[in-house]
Amino acid sequence: MGQRDARSSFPAGSPGGGIASVGCPSAPDRPPLSSPQQGELNSFLWTIRRDPPAYLFGTIHVPYTRVWDFIPDNSKAAFHASSSVYFELDLTDPYTISGLASCQMLPHGENLQDVLPRELYRRLKRHLDYIKLMLPHWMTPDQRGKGLYADYLFNAIAGNWERKRPVWVMLMVNSLTETDIRSRGVPVLDLYLAQEAERMKKTTGAVERVEEQCHPLNGLNFSQVLFALNQTLLQHESLRAGSLQAPYTTEDLIKHYNCGDLNAVIFNHDTSQVPNFINTTLPPHEQVTAQEIDSYFRQELIYKRNERMGKRVMALLRENTDKSFFFAFGAGTA
Repeated sequence: MGQRDARSSFPAGSPGGGIASVGCPSAPDRPPLSSPQQGELNSFLWTIRRDPPAYLFGTIHVPYTRVWDFIPDNSKAAFHASSSVYFELDLTDPYTISGLASCQMLPHGENLQDVLPRELYRRLKRHLDYIKLMLPHWMTPDQRGKGLYADYLFNAIAGNWERKRPVWVMLMVNSLTETDIRSRGVPVLDLYLAQEAERMKKTTGAVERVEEQCHPLNGLNFSQVLFALNQTLLQHESLRAGSLQAPYTTEDLIKHYNCGDLNAVIFNHDTSQVPNFINTTLPPHEQVTAQEIDSYFRQELIYKRNERMGKRVMALLRENTDKSFFFAFGAGTA
């Protein structure tokens, strides 16, 4: 579709260019790179050759403050210069938010306690009670200074959890970690760009509908969902016990992004927001289930989405030959 638009050339063989040429920060409190170093960073920006130009920019779902200083100036200039800015979903639209919320609910007024095996439900409740207990200790002074309270934060993330479909509860559990809690209260990169585009009076839009993002997750069969929720709880219980280290953390994601490193494993994980359950320690029949879930999500949330979004991008460009576009999509799908 276009070409990768990097700030400078990189030595052959350096993954994504960034790691070989820049001393990338691994700690969240490292100061921003100075201008000369920032100019060497690789960019998650692709140029679509046309006049006026169009751009495809890869984002990640983390607070924008964690990555903004590392995004090269060419990406920011492309955003400012474009008259139309499009996202996967319109996160500033209340109907989008309410649509996502209703899609997550169990049908017919059911409760999670009615559909989950008793022991799995007890473990889930025990884990959420632990999260609620830890939240006040995880929150930052800055969050408290903004008027955020632990109870409010828990309800914002996990409120009404007993009415949600198990697959969405599984994703919710994965977002209830200390790192993710400490980042709440700051817009993620996609939302920040959407807010900035509106503030600048740019034309904004989306290339996906809520149901296209939501329905594939609801498409897993019940035994697969139970397996996924059980594996997720096992992982978090092991993390709590100190017997396991998370394979990919939000910090890893931020570091790779800030280094301009297109690591497919990490970015595909961020894009689908679905954990990878494939594990060599699983018994053979569970390995089969894990492989089926992974293949299903890869097909539905990456391949089919890419094709659908690509067609809609091309249609927009053909129908608006006189307009400049900036498309901001998850880096794993870009």
